Formats: sequence, structure tokens, C-alpha cells
Amino acid sequence: MARKRREWVPYAYHHIYSRGNNRQDLFCDETDMQEAFRLLTMIHKVTPISISAYCIMTNHYHFLLKSEHVSISKIMAAFNRRYTDYFNRKYEHVGHVFQHRFNSDPIPFTLELLRASRYIHRNPIATEPPMVARMEDYPYSSYMYYKKSITPPFPFLNLQVLSSSTSIIAAEASRLSYCRYVEEEE
Repeated sequence: MARKRREWVPYAYHHIYSRGNNRQDLFCDETDMQEAFRLLTMIHKVTPISISAYCIMTNHYHFLLKSEHVSISKIMAAFNRRYTDYFNRKYEHVGHVFQHRFNSDPIPFTLELLRASRYIHRNPIATEPPMVARMEDYPYSSYMYYKKSITPPFPFLNLQVLSSSTSIIAAEASRLSYCRYVEEEE
């Protein structure tokens, strides 16, 4: 049976996520994490993408990604295929690395964009036990760039989208108001 065609909304962000096959680790060390960033940078050079939030955990990843000219299916096929090749070569692994192609949810509204980014950024403290005490201390999440006002080293990372979106929840449209929103307990 053919797969259902994946919805792609140009100019809209999509919450994209995938995990390791059988929930196994995808990113086993620092080098694996850096390879993910290298691949995203390489993809961005070929076809510009915008990621406003990401979190790479040991067995899964989350991206809040927008692609205006190329479908997210093509973007993510390139990422997953290249990462699978890297992983299989490095670990002498054979077979599937990812459990599925990837999952994606189009984010049509600004408030949903904020909620999705909050969920993504809270991943490291939502584990049992938490991976870090403070979200900004997790090195494989974009949250530190919002919290610490650090210039991101990645050309695909766009901090303006979420920082300016916070005017919906606070009078001050800034990184600080976004950080307050993310850090609030539900």
C-alpha cells in the first residue's frame, strides 16, 4: 500500500521529529551530534532552510523547520539518509537506523509555534531523571542561544521568529519573554 502523501506547507514551520529504530540511540557521542549539525549546515547551503528550535537527544531529534522552496520530505530524506550512512559506517551497523521516515506536524499559527518550541526546548528536563538541571545547559538544543543571547554558529538557525512571536504572550517582544514562557511550569 502506498504511503499517504506528506503535507508540506511552504512558508510555514513544521515540527519534525524522529527516533532510533527500536528506540535505540541515534547519537551516541559528541561526534554524532556534530555530524547532525554538519549535515543540517550542508543541506542549508544547497537549499536554504530555517530552523527556529531544535533539540537532539540520544535516541531522537526535534526540529522546528521551514523550507520555502523544497518539500520537507526531500530535506528530511537527505538528512536521514546521510546520517544513516554515517551511523552505519561508524558503528558497523546494518539495517534501519530510524524507526520511521520522520514525523511532521505543520504549525499554522504563531501560538502553536510557541507551544511546539516550548515542547522541543523542554525535552532535556522532561526526562526521568532530567539530563540537565537547566535547559540552557543542554548543549544540543537551541534554547541556550535564546537564554544566553549567544550568536548561533549555525547558518540555518533563526532566532528572530520565536523572539518576535512572544508579543502574543507578553508586551515585551524579546528573547527574555520567550525564555520566561518556555520556563513556566504548565
